[in-house]
Amino acid sequence: MPDDILIVRIYLSEADHGRRKTLMQEVLTLLQERHAVQAVVVFRGIAGFGAGGEVHAGDILRLNVDLPVVIEFFDAPRVAEAAIALLDDLVPAGHIVSWPAKRHSLGTPPLRQK
Repeated sequence: MPDDILIVRIYLSEADHGRRKTLMQEVLTLLQERHAVQAVVVFRGIAGFGAGGEVHAGDILRLNVDLPVVIEFFDAPRVAEAAIALLDDLVPAGHIVSWPAKRHSLGTPPLRQK
């Protein structure tokens, strides 16, 4: 039987800085240590642009590489919503999106760390 989950995606840039580390590192630390969501993955884009329209790409003609980064995680809706609330002060406004999904329990159950 499928479980209801909430998928959360956070759009950042490699150059985004948090309070002490890069913003990506701060988000990962918060999700792992303070909120313990089920799983997190980080995608590094090869190119992208934001609201300002400036293209960020990893080609050899550019000296400063500031590639897009997407952090994605999922968990039960109440857990994911609580994580979003913690991230709200850290991540720029409008850079967090979420949508409901279903987790299917097909195959071998996931291993749990003790």
